[in-house]
Amino acid sequence: MSQTLGVKFNDYGQVYYFGSGPFVVREGQHVIVKTDQGMGLGKVILVRQAPKEVDDEDPEGHKAIYRLANEKDMEAVAENEALSKDAFKFCRACINNHKLGMKLVDVEVFFDRSKMVFYFTAPGRIDFRELIKDLVKEYRTRIELRQIGVRHETQMLGAIGNCGQMCCCRRFMRKFVPVTIKMAKEQNLFLNPTKISGICGRLLCCLSFEQKGYEEFHRMCPRVGKKYQTSLGQMKVLRSNFFKKSLSLLDENFEEQEVSIDEWNEIVNKPPSDEAKAEAKARSAGPQARRGGRRPVRPDSGGPQSDESGPSGSDTPPRAREAKPARDDRKRRPRKEAPHKADAPEARPEQAAFGPEGGEAGDAKSKRGRRPRRRRRRPPKK
Repeated sequence: MSQTLGVKFNDYGQVYYFGSGPFVVREGQHVIVKTDQGMGLGKVILVRQAPKEVDDEDPEGHKAIYRLANEKDMEAVAENEALSKDAFKFCRACINNHKLGMKLVDVEVFFDRSKMVFYFTAPGRIDFRELIKDLVKEYRTRIELRQIGVRHETQMLGAIGNCGQMCCCRRFMRKFVPVTIKMAKEQNLFLNPTKISGICGRLLCCLSFEQKGYEEFHRMCPRVGKKYQTSLGQMKVLRSNFFKKSLSLLDENFEEQEVSIDEWNEIVNKPPSDEAKAEAKARSAGPQARRGGRRPVRPDSGGPQSDESGPSGSDTPPRAREAKPARDDRKRRPRKEAPHKADAPEARPEQAAFGPEGGEAGDAKSKRGRRPRRRRRRPPKK
């Protein structure tokens, strides 16, 4: 019976599937497989039995393994690891000599030493042609310099996250998914970069793990800040709680209530009950009764209900008589009568005294009496 094997070539790499072929393989064993890059040694982490009805060696179209690994193969792997450490030190020294703005992360040596891959990070493009010449001259094999991002760097090196455990990218994640600031907003997190960022400086990958649950919860919840008519009266949605699956509501009495999502679906968009109507009626009748009464009048205010009268027995109170004196006692200034338009020349004796010459003198006199008009200074030209 054929088997489907899940093989990993390194701890942080992806899982590739092969067929067992004529071999019987157990989980944890090492196998030699043919890849596009040449021969490779991997570790079996998953064994899945093929259906009994299928007699083919490879029912799902996977390539078969080449053979099982032996002791010599494991010794070759140990030598490759030692070679990768030496290549790491040599490459870092060459980077310092050429003064290149790049950071070397890891060196990978293929099983048959047909190729060496140097992983590095850099803020921009790097001219490493001279570096490649030094590496080829030293190791006499194919050299590849591969630029990676900060997330892949953390995945290769490994680190302890904010939760106190090994980073998810190093432990079990094999592919990175896009993480946006919108996810943090929907999960009601504080938008503090130090709280929502990982070791790599990017947004936490674990935000994407819970995003699907938050999206389903927000579909069931009403919009926050909107008012709804319920069987308990008009309610305003204040906030939602994902962990309790509940809503915080504000009623007409400005009292906060907490209901579950199931209770909200039962009371929303339903006419108010008799108890809610009676309570609203009593609440609305109270302020109207207070506003409907007449304001009391003080006895000394001089209103129409006052029984006080002046010494003469009149109905007008003494304060009112003192505040309003008689119209006959007021002193009026005599109104100046304006001259008629036809009599205007006669009303000016000065103009009539002067003849044609006097008119010029009068104009000069009036000009001397005027206040000279100030000119507005213009700003100097630059």
